[in-house]
Amino acid sequence: MAQVRFEKASLVYPGVAKPAVDELDLTVEDGELMVLVGPSGCGKSTSLRMLAGLEPVTSGTISIGDLDVTDVAPKDRDIAMVFQNYALYPHLSVGDNMAFALKVAGVPKAERRRRVREAAEMLDLVEVLGRKPKALSGGQRQRVAMGRAIVRQPQVFLMDEPLSNLDAKLRVSTRTQIAALQRRLDVTTVYVTHDQVEAMTMGDRVAVLSGGRLQQVDTPLALYDRPANAFVAGFIGSPAMNLLSGTVDGSGVARVDGVEIPVDRAVVAGAGSDRVTLGIRPEGWRIGGAGETGFPVTVQVVEELGADAFLYATPAGAAADPTAGPGADLSAGGVIPQVVARIEGRIGLRPGQRVELVADPTAVHVFDGESGLRLG
Repeated sequence: MAQVRFEKASLVYPGVAKPAVDELDLTVEDGELMVLVGPSGCGKSTSLRMLAGLEPVTSGTISIGDLDVTDVAPKDRDIAMVFQNYALYPHLSVGDNMAFALKVAGVPKAERRRRVREAAEMLDLVEVLGRKPKALSGGQRQRVAMGRAIVRQPQVFLMDEPLSNLDAKLRVSTRTQIAALQRRLDVTTVYVTHDQVEAMTMGDRVAVLSGGRLQQVDTPLALYDRPANAFVAGFIGSPAMNLLSGTVDGSGVARVDGVEIPVDRAVVAGAGSDRVTLGIRPEGWRIGGAGETGFPVTVQVVEELGADAFLYATPAGAAADPTAGPGADLSAGGVIPQVVARIEGRIGLRPGQRVELVADPTAVHVFDGESGLRLG
């Protein structure tokens, strides 16, 4: 086990002006499961490949434990990697696939058998050790790939979207198994995914990247409760946080499409301009009662989930854009995306109906309209 450190680590591909990874500063503690998450092209897999030695580091350093591995060959980094596509040898049995790296390293046969048996017991693969990969399900193949990494007993596990080829139900059960196994083995793990639900449910901490830059790193709940900027706010959470472009006046009142939204006036008073972005999670809204004034919306779709429901609506004002989802890019200014509210189920709302959504003042996040940084 070992601590992993990225110190101002950057990668610029030849002929490309913008770095794929831009001065990444990140420390993964000994025994921690760190999840790198972000949209496609954000640099998460590239960062993992830099740590593995599969991509060069243009500037900065990467360390594993006390060793600077920036220029060390992948085979000498004492890591094990699990890939998205399993990468199993089709002509070898499950047991031989798991033992292959040990055989190449010259580990005695008896020791190889012991390690493979231990890993197979952890992963519930004992009964399939003699099978070929083609005779396994997708989940079993992924566990074989994990077993191949486990038997090496590395200092660091690297996992590059290992669940993306599995169906939805199997993905849920397998991610639970991976998280439980990592805690049992207590091995430092860097896990890459584009699925923010996966990140929130698995990681001890989560690092959010965008455009090659680290946006925020914290525990899953801290990211959810106090996002550092509008990007993190819109990315973390499912459905995404509602991000509404608004304005503030000298009295500290926030308005969206001419409607006042209750906020902490001390917070908006610190805005660098009269433009702000207000963030409200779906559970931060409620349906207004009779005669109660709130944020007027027109119902588009109601997703009934049984105990509760998700209401998708467009603001009643002319500036609303029904094609823009929650967390949409507000850089154009003045465009209000679709609003999502988590409401009580089975209350009989219909498409086209107009309702008033009332925001809980304690649930409103405020971001600077220019920089996107959190206020307060």
